[in-house]
Amino acid sequence: MYWEEDKDSEPPDVGDAVIDLVFGTDCWCLPVDHAHDLSQAIQRVLPWLPDEPCAGIHTIHGAASGNGWVRPQGSDDLLQLSRRTKFALRVPKHRIGDAMELQGETLDVGGYPLLLKSATQRPLSVLTTLFTRYLATDHDLESEQRLLDWVAGQLQGLNIQPRKLLCGAPRFIKTPVGDVQTRSLMIADLDYDESLRLQRQGLGPHRVLGCGLFIPHKGIQSLD
Repeated sequence: MYWEEDKDSEPPDVGDAVIDLVFGTDCWCLPVDHAHDLSQAIQRVLPWLPDEPCAGIHTIHGAASGNGWVRPQGSDDLLQLSRRTKFALRVPKHRIGDAMELQGETLDVGGYPLLLKSATQRPLSVLTTLFTRYLATDHDLESEQRLLDWVAGQLQGLNIQPRKLLCGAPRFIKTPVGDVQTRSLMIADLDYDESLRLQRQGLGPHRVLGCGLFIPHKGIQSLD
């Protein structure tokens, strides 16, 4: 008998070259579109963050719609946050100690106070379906096909073979210099190594606004 196991039958060691620092929070509410204000508040404490290519700021998403509650959608609507709400920062290993300076800081996020409590380290995931809520490019995102072609080219540049891509409707992040157009994106059927590479590298610009940062997802479904 000749039996060759699939090369991805055993998940690899994730390692800690890049991790998510996950902070407890104390914050009653934030605007749905708080990416720019949160980014500015974080950078006042961590001015080195934009210069780290593997670093990024996860926006605070809050609870999804369910059980009769509908998550607000307007950019100026307020997200009501619970004490279980977490804030995550993606950082390379050599910046973990520096990023810990956020512990105990009360940030001014567009006039809303956000207290960051103690942080724990969360390794990247070995799941092979990944999702980003916000993907930005330097190109027009109105055409879904052009976006997917651009994504496929970027993935190939990272030595990642695109197999299944699914994007959502356009969304906008407000900044003082103009709106940043984004779309959500799911990428499925990655190899283990491809998944880890994409989580470490990210995709596209504006990582400090939460764009192009991938998180694990359990399967393909509607992105909107």
